[in-house]
Amino acid sequence: MSSRGKVAVAGVAAAIVLFWAVGFWAGLLVLIGVPAAAYLLLDSSQRRRVRGLSRKQLGG
Repeated sequence: MSSRGKVAVAGVAAAIVLFWAVGFWAGLLVLIGVPAAAYLLLDSSQRRRVRGLSRKQLGG
């Protein structure tokens, strides 16, 4: 299995555990809020670089 596949499987497993442990809406808030907060913590030059990358380049 590729490393991207392993990350995808781990993400789905984490989402299921999170939804079960804290409820659907709180789990959804965490799954959306954490990446959004991480993006907002980047400075403007880092954000520009991330926006310039294609989705295929982000994975590996």
